[in-house]
Amino acid sequence: MSFIVVIPARYGSSRLPGKPLEDLAGKPMVQRVWEQACQSAAGRVVIATDDERIATAARDFGAEVCMTAGHHASGTDRLQEVAQQLGLAPGAIVVNVQGDEPQIPPAVIDQVAANLAAHPEAGVATLCVPLLQLEELRNPNAVKVVMDDRGLALYFSRAPLPWPRDAMAADAAALPPGHWWRHLGLYAYRCEFLHRFVHWPPAELEQLEQLEQLRALAQGERIHVAPACAPVPAGVDTAADLQRVRAELEAGA
Repeated sequence: MSFIVVIPARYGSSRLPGKPLEDLAGKPMVQRVWEQACQSAAGRVVIATDDERIATAARDFGAEVCMTAGHHASGTDRLQEVAQQLGLAPGAIVVNVQGDEPQIPPAVIDQVAANLAAHPEAGVATLCVPLLQLEELRNPNAVKVVMDDRGLALYFSRAPLPWPRDAMAADAAALPPGHWWRHLGLYAYRCEFLHRFVHWPPAELEQLEQLEQLRALAQGERIHVAPACAPVPAGVDTAADLQRVRAELEAGA
């Protein structure tokens, strides 16, 4: 199995402008992400950006850069442009590693690519982790996923899903394991899926939930989901996240 990793990196961020270039223990964040991806089995790791500042920094530490348009509505659209620019085969597997996950384990990158390769009926593969606390189940920022017995996604939602009737009635704090899963934003795609995706209009459910993966389900596409094989630390969304990761990396240096 062969695959490539693409790391979309935008300079603009409403909460942390210039986030990919923020210093983390002596290296820009995007370099930390790139180094983790380079430890995976990927045959190629590419940083995709529309900003020359990020491109310059990435080239300085030795990364391959693909300059993309600045109008993309999502990382998936940017990924499709990269696949097109690089002339990747329709069946090629591309793993989208977010540019704000400097501690992502290489093992989960390999896992999601291998899962997609092992499930030809799916155009996309992604990962999840157990969700064990009712508080997290109620949190709309924790995206829930429900799968069938083959590991294919039935639905993604910000709502509590499935509804734990008995636990709610008992006002319990914890959930029994095995039924509730939080989705992780790590995806592997077949290029042929990416080329189809960019021509689909946003789905009604996608717009309601603000979850892009619902566009694929609305089109009848299959998404394979599996529990992550290693703990995946949270990414960097806020200034507090930035300070936390910086401290952890400095402590481990």
